[in-house]
Amino acid sequence: MSDIGFVRTEMLPEREPPASTVGALGWARANLFSNWFNSVLTLASLYAVFAILAAVLPWIFSPTWNGTSLSNCREILTAAGSVGDHGTSGACWGVIRERWIQLLFGFYPSELYWRPILAFILLGVALAPVLFSDKMPSKMLIFSGLYPFIFPWLLWGGTIWGPIAALLGFVLGWVIYSAVSKTMSSLIGILLGAAAALVWWLVLAGFFVGVFDSVLAIGIEAVESRKFGGFMLSITIGVVAIACSLPLGIVLALGRQSDLLIVKYICVGFIEFIRGVPLITLLFVASTLLNIFMPPGTNFDIILRVLIMVTLFAAAYMAEVIRGGLAALPKGQYEGADSLGLNYWQAQRLIIMPQALKISIPGIVSTFIGVFKDTVLVSIIGLLDPLGLSNAIRADANWNGIVWEIYGFIALIFFVFCFGMSRYSMYLERKLHTGHR
Repeated sequence: MSDIGFVRTEMLPEREPPASTVGALGWARANLFSNWFNSVLTLASLYAVFAILAAVLPWIFSPTWNGTSLSNCREILTAAGSVGDHGTSGACWGVIRERWIQLLFGFYPSELYWRPILAFILLGVALAPVLFSDKMPSKMLIFSGLYPFIFPWLLWGGTIWGPIAALLGFVLGWVIYSAVSKTMSSLIGILLGAAAALVWWLVLAGFFVGVFDSVLAIGIEAVESRKFGGFMLSITIGVVAIACSLPLGIVLALGRQSDLLIVKYICVGFIEFIRGVPLITLLFVASTLLNIFMPPGTNFDIILRVLIMVTLFAAAYMAEVIRGGLAALPKGQYEGADSLGLNYWQAQRLIIMPQALKISIPGIVSTFIGVFKDTVLVSIIGLLDPLGLSNAIRADANWNGIVWEIYGFIALIFFVFCFGMSRYSMYLERKLHTGHR
């Protein structure tokens, strides 16, 4: 008998996997055509997408960028339809070509456009070390701290001594807090520092500005708030509300959990009242009723009133988001802080609050996006944000009847900003590993 071996003595050469299981073809077969039902749904969806694009793309890519009016756009489309396949329907993009600067800057003086442009470029520089702290030098945080005083001066103009006086109030409050907290409790230092800053801003700052402006007048041309408009106004309100609502929301969240009954009830009352009232009602109060309670002759800037109301509104919602993050922390984190001998503020700064903010990132960014979109509500009280300007543009006889083009352009700009915030939120979550314990 001959021996029959069942053990292979040599390896077969490797072969490429079947083409139908790898690459785009393999992905489509596994995800789109895995069975007859999915195949039918895929073909029906492809037909629906094709039908929508066939109707929308010719409307978007219409040859009307040089149109001077709605009637002129229709003439251009009629001529294009008679010599090609474009047809007689399409967007009238001439209104965007003619009015895009107005949609961006409102009625801001054209010779001063460099100021808001510079302000928003510097905004990116100031945000870079905050948003990407691991990739930027820490010394840039000094500019980030100074930017809140540069930003309003560039937009509104006037004397340079106004922003400097505002900055000195914070410096005075910090100096008093540092001095008092070393000899007394941190809470007393905070209260005395805040009181000193308020006294400076309300009583002494005006005298300081008047004296130094009379001795050395340094400033740029002032611009009235009624000339603000467009996306410049929306971004200004959104940036200020977002930047101020986060620290104020942290304070309110901590106050709501405080053992001091007076502090707790004040914070709870404020949060519940603001969250129970629509933002549009608060804006009406800011624009009409607030002047009734002010002394006669008081000139309270309308944009400043709106900034205060939107910030308070956002802070109430931010406080609840952060309170959820604080509630999600296990009790062992608080006990660990106590075991290290940390006081309340040290524990919050080093252990509790960083973890709570990390957990609350999705809710915080969602609140930011909502606040930025809510800035269009200021058109109800007469401010010319992009939606307010769209009504003024459509009132022009040349563009009467234009709707989708203007609203589409506004929606695109808002989408770019909100999508950017959403992508950064996802980047931050991946960086901090918020899904892992």
